[in-house]
Amino acid sequence: MSAPSPFYREAGAGPAVVCLHANASSAAQWRPLQESLAQRFHVLAADSYGAGKSPPWPGERQMALSDEVALLEPVFQRAGDSFSLVGHSYGAALALRAALSQPQRVRALVLYEPTLFNLLDAERPAPNAADGIRATVARAVASLAAGDPDAAAECFIDYWMGPGTWAATAASRRGPILASIVNVRGWADALFGEPTSLDAWRQLQVPVLYLVGRQSPLSAREVARLLAGALPQAQLVEFAELGHMGPITHPQRVNPLIADFLQRHCGA
Repeated sequence: MSAPSPFYREAGAGPAVVCLHANASSAAQWRPLQESLAQRFHVLAADSYGAGKSPPWPGERQMALSDEVALLEPVFQRAGDSFSLVGHSYGAALALRAALSQPQRVRALVLYEPTLFNLLDAERPAPNAADGIRATVARAVASLAAGDPDAAAECFIDYWMGPGTWAATAASRRGPILASIVNVRGWADALFGEPTSLDAWRQLQVPVLYLVGRQSPLSAREVARLLAGALPQAQLVEFAELGHMGPITHPQRVNPLIADFLQRHCGA
C-alpha cells in the first residue's frame, strides 16, 4: 500500500517556506500570506490529516504529531534541502516537531501559539491551565457521539474565539469546519500525548518568532509562558488586541511581522 500523500498549495520562487494550519482549518487560511510572500519566497501551504484535501488518518492506533510530520515529508522534499516553517496553533506544534526531528533542514520558525498542552500537564498535573481545552474536547466528543457535529463545532470554535462565534459563522464557512471536527479527539490525543519534554525544546538552535495574542485562552498563553522561555533563539511578540485566531481574523496585523522576520533570517 502506498503512503498517504498530503495536499498542498504552492506559489512563488526563492527560499522555501512551508505553512501549516490550525485545527478546523486548512492550507487555505494562509492564502493572504502566500500571496504576499510569493514575490520573494517559494511558499508551500499543506493540509494535515483529515483537513482540506488531505486524506484522513488511516491508522487504528492513536495518531501522534510524528505521524503528521511524516505525512508532510513530500512537502518538505518539494521545499528542498533548506526551508523555514510557519505554523498556527496545531500547525505550530507540527512545525516545532518537524524542526526538532530535522534541525539541519529548518532555517527559521514562525509560531503563532503552538498548542503543546503536554507541557502544561508535565509542569503540573490537572487541575491546571489545560483544563479548559480538556473539557471542551470532552464536550465536543460527547456531541459527536450523540450525532450532533454542529454542537461539537460550537464547543470547539467558541472556546478559541469566544461565545457566540459559531452561531455568527456564515453557513458557507461552516461546511469545512463540520467536516473536520470529527478529528477533535485525534487532535487532542496527539497534543496531550506528545512525548517531547520542555528540556528538549531548549536544545533547538533555530531562530524563532513566537507570536501570542493576549486575548487568547489561558491554555495557549500558558504554553507560551513555558515554551517561549525555553526556546533559546525565540523572539516573543504579543498582540494586545488579538486572540488565538489572529492569523485568520487579523492577517493585516500578523502577516507583515512574519514577512519581515523571514526576510531578515531567510531572504535571498
